Amino acid sequence: MQAQMLAPAAVLVVWTLIVMFWIIPSRFGAVAKLSDKSGLTKKGMRGNDLEGLIPDKANWPAHNHTHLHEQPTLFYATVLILAVMGPDAIDVVLAWVYVALRIVHSLWQNLVNTIPVRFTLFLASTIALIVLALRAVIATLLADPSALPA
Repeated sequence: MQAQMLAPAAVLVVWTLIVMFWIIPSRFGAVAKLSDKSGLTKKGMRGNDLEGLIPDKANWPAHNHTHLHEQPTLFYATVLILAVMGPDAIDVVLAWVYVALRIVHSLWQNLVNTIPVRFTLFLASTIALIVLALRAVIATLLADPSALPA
């Protein structure tokens, strides 16, 4: 059951890498289409410097990539705690629900980006994470040391 608990986290890592590579054609394509490139002369320019220079939609994958480095860090820690403690089937299901919702959230943010739907997806994934985190707390506080996996 431990490997099944870790699989959703591994999938979310791969998804985060896919979104990272999604940034490249999105931003470079938008920069290539700029008729006035005078705003791109700053030495040591960073991705955030493109805000307001290229269309908002071209920055959406970068915004989402940032989001995938925020709340999901709590997910990774929670998954590891549960994997060590010996997860139940419900933990695995909740982890997959979280990952599925985060992937749908990414797709929505990168392609459509209307806030009410995006917020609903975020809220649903947060609820799944809260339940997982509470289960991790219960698993650790109520652990019987003799019953832990070897």
